[in-house]
Amino acid sequence: MNRLEFIADTGGERLDKAVSEASEGELTRSFAVKLIEDGVCTVNGAAVPKNYRLRTGDVVSAEIPEPQETDILPENIPLDIVYEDKDLLVVNKPKGMVVHPAHGHYSGTLVNALMFHCGDSLSGINGELRPGIVHRIDMNTSGLLIVAKSDAAHKGLAEQIKEHSFAREYEAVVCGCIKENGTVNAPVGRSRTDRKKMCVTTENSREAVTHYSVIANYTNYTHLRLKLETGRTHQIRVHMAYIGHPVAGDDVYGNGKPASLCGQCLHARHIGFVHPITGEWLEFESELPEYFTKFLRSLK
Repeated sequence: MNRLEFIADTGGERLDKAVSEASEGELTRSFAVKLIEDGVCTVNGAAVPKNYRLRTGDVVSAEIPEPQETDILPENIPLDIVYEDKDLLVVNKPKGMVVHPAHGHYSGTLVNALMFHCGDSLSGINGELRPGIVHRIDMNTSGLLIVAKSDAAHKGLAEQIKEHSFAREYEAVVCGCIKENGTVNAPVGRSRTDRKKMCVTTENSREAVTHYSVIANYTNYTHLRLKLETGRTHQIRVHMAYIGHPVAGDDVYGNGKPASLCGQCLHARHIGFVHPITGEWLEFESELPEYFTKFLRSLK
């Protein structure tokens, strides 16, 4: 078991966020919440709620358990691997595949497939249910995802995400007509009325910036290229809905599914990063999948 301890040098920051950032990539914010709720993360020696706001001089201590042996089983599920070495791999995830196990999805996930493919060679930083997962994309989003095969690679990649030096570009079809390129700079946080949804809000939110450029216009839709400056949960989907142009087929933030589209039309097209071990800059591109191109053809 490892110990994390630090003194808050400024006040006002939420405890869970501060713990995650102080761990320098070892702990996700959700895992920090778990430590707080389990009572192994304290402030000035006392247990506090996860939304506790730190005061200057507060002493934060956390006991970080070693990664547990997982009960998630390896499954022989085919993977579209774009790149692989001893430290990481880049996989092209199909639409409809869940990234890591969660309530209702304990098999058929990307993690199940990775455990079969990689064996014991996956980072353990994110705990027993998410080995190797540095970042994620939604179940109904297709495209490129990086997986860490060592803790050192995981830490290096997480730091790049934190510093916004990790390049991620998507393509999407959104509802309505957008004529000009633009940027959405609006903080994203969890909805107070539906905890399964995110929204643009100033309460318990984090900075979120999405740049978009127009590829093509159709009668009632626009084909966009989107570049993330930040990587918040559901960021593109929330931002596009916020400006009145939800992602086509998004049944959570959108206007329902067109008859010719099964699921949301959002694809993680491009990824670029510095290899955390070798220092080499790597870039990868994923062709638009059939569901995406089929929908584009139906619009012409």
